[in-house]
Formats: sequence, C-alpha cells, structure tokens
Amino acid sequence: MALPGARARSWAAAARMAQRRRHAQGAGESPSLAPRSQRAALYVHWPYCEKRCSYCNFNKYIPRGVEEAAMRSCLVTEAQTLLRLSGVRRVESVFFGGGTPSLASPRTVAAVLEAVAQATCLPADSEVTLEVNPTSAPGSRLAAFGAAGVNRLSIGLQSLDDTELRLLGRTHSASDALRTLAEARHLFPGRVSVDLMLGLPAQQVQQNALPAPDPEIAAEMYQEGRAVLREAGFRQYEVSNFARNGALSTHNWTYWQCGQYLGVGPGAHGRFMPQGAGGYIREARIQTLEPDNWMKEVMLCGHGTRKRVPLGELELLEEVLAMGLRTDVGITHQHWQQFEPQLTLWDVFGASTEVKVLREQGFLLLDHRGLRCSWEGLAMLDSLLLTLLPQLQEAWQQRTPSPVPGG
Repeated sequence: MALPGARARSWAAAARMAQRRRHAQGAGESPSLAPRSQRAALYVHWPYCEKRCSYCNFNKYIPRGVEEAAMRSCLVTEAQTLLRLSGVRRVESVFFGGGTPSLASPRTVAAVLEAVAQATCLPADSEVTLEVNPTSAPGSRLAAFGAAGVNRLSIGLQSLDDTELRLLGRTHSASDALRTLAEARHLFPGRVSVDLMLGLPAQQVQQNALPAPDPEIAAEMYQEGRAVLREAGFRQYEVSNFARNGALSTHNWTYWQCGQYLGVGPGAHGRFMPQGAGGYIREARIQTLEPDNWMKEVMLCGHGTRKRVPLGELELLEEVLAMGLRTDVGITHQHWQQFEPQLTLWDVFGASTEVKVLREQGFLLLDHRGLRCSWEGLAMLDSLLLTLLPQLQEAWQQRTPSPVPGG
C-alpha cells in the first residue's frame, strides 16, 4: 500500500514533513507491528565510479557515458518486482550504495523512493542513506539529495592524510573531505557517518612510522582507535562501527540482526523469503553484475537475479550467530527463538567446556539477556567463532528434528 497522499504529493515532501514533526515533537512514528516476514530493508546499488580506487573490490565500472534514464527505469522496475516477489509490506530503511551513488542524479534517488512508497509502506521517517564521495557532492548537490528524500549520509573519507589518499587512489584531498563533512553536518545534523581506514602502508601508531602494518600492528591501531572513540563518547555498537547520541545505522543493524533485505541494482545481494516458498525458506540472491546485461534482464524479466541459493535452517542459524555477535547487544534469547524455537542458547552453549573457558576469561557473556561478547571479546570475534560455530553444529546434529511446517 502507498503512503497516505503519496500519489497526490511526492514521498520526499511527506518525508520532510515527518522530519519537521519529529524535531517538533521529539519522537518518530510508532514501531512496526508487521510480521518479520513482511518487513525488510532495501539496498540500491549504483555501479558507476569516476575512477578505480586501489583498495575497493565492490562491483563498480568506469563508464564512457551513463544512460541514466535507462538505469533509473530499471532500478525502479527491479525494486517493484522484488517487493512483489518478496511479499514485503513495509520497507524500514533504504541505502543507496556503490560504486559512487552520489554521481547519480537526485531525480534517480527520488524516483526509486517514490516507487517503493507506492508499492509498499515506506514510513516518512524511514532512514534513507546515500554514500557520498567528497569530490562528487558539493553542498548544493547534497541539499538536492535531501530534497529527494535522503536523510542520512555516509561519507567515504577513508583518511585525512593527503599521502594516504593518493596511495588509495582517491580523487579528493583532506581539505575536500573536511569541507564536505562540514556541509553534510549542516544539512543533515546528527545523521552523518564517515568511513575511515586503518592498517594502511606508512600509517603510524604513537608517531612511529611503519612501512606496512602487520596484523599485530593493525590490531594495536584498532584497539587504540576503539579506546579513543570510547573516551570521546562513542558507543561501539558493532565490530567496526561507532556512534554517539544514538545515531547508529538502522539499515546496517538489519544486516546484523539477520533481517530481510532486498538487493536492487547490478551485483546487489539480498536475503528474503519469496512468496510461495511456504514462508520459511529464505534465499540468498545475487543480481547480475555487469550493468548493461543487468538492464537487459530487467527489461526482459522485471529483475536481474542471476543466482538464488536457498538457505538451510542450520546455515541461517550460523548467520544469526556470526552476525549477532558482531554487535554489542549480541543475541538475546528472544531474538534467537525467532529463528530457532526448539534449541535455546543455553541448550547450545550452556554445558560447553570450551565456552565456559571463554566466559571465565572474560571474552563471552551468557546470562539471562542472551549471548554476547565483552568489550575485549568483540576485538577477537573471529577467534571466538572458531569455537562457537562447531558447538552450534554439534548441538544441531543432536537435536530432536522439528515437525515439518504445515504437517
């Protein structure tokens, strides 16, 4: 269903009204009551960049020219098709990533948001994020994206050292980055994030020049960064994400909570339960990588899904464990039961000698709230999962089979 009045006025206008209400009243809309199977986040991939950066392995292309009207039409079509196939009734966040989505026009962003709002419920105060590169987003362009419906920016600063930026192949300077950041904070107060990289050649720890950080030095840099941010009032709400004043990314939180998300655009990934699959089989989906081929498939079939992989129950639980433990909240008992009503966290980990050792060492906590890493454990999650995943697999093999749904 569409937002009330969405066909009479643009979704962006409704969103701006909701933002003004929220600022005036200090509150947003009521939480979603829709079932988990009918809620999702939406990721939109813009595949084009001005140039290739040395560190980036995302799906991106340096075009001679972009037929943006055709790309816009296909993004809208695929979003509509996947929303219909998924049975999603409420989109709780939208993230425009890439590539360099700030190279797209605000008109394209607005068209996608309008299509989503007409196909399903897109609350007017939903988080709508746009990834931005400093050289592709002067203040006037950022304001235009805001008018199109964007209300949060993720800025690819990567570094504030010009030498490191050149090493990475970035086209902006440190002064460009700071100027864009200042403009973004003015236009989107409290809703701006930045990407920064550590472990680069020639980076420093405590003023000691390093030719190429080895894993131990990179770990030292990570720990030092965590400590500095914590002292500055930032909450480390995920292994590599920090926020203060409650300004965490609700879109990314959906990933870590193993919520559904639809991936739209060349090479986009998604995870959702298609209609007609019994309502309990989730699929991992990958869209066709190359933009021209993707557009041909969208025009022919309504979507460019190249690969569909059904996820087994154990595979999904492994994702719930690995993704949930990335956050400072971890996995609550209630959250775990949404995916596995038969085996509790206590059943899986409560009697484990290996887990007991990790708890005694202060890396893991298992209590009335659920399972989570301590602040020290969060920094060594990969090592902890080497113990926890086999424990889950063993418990799963020993469990009593669940009844067949509908049987």
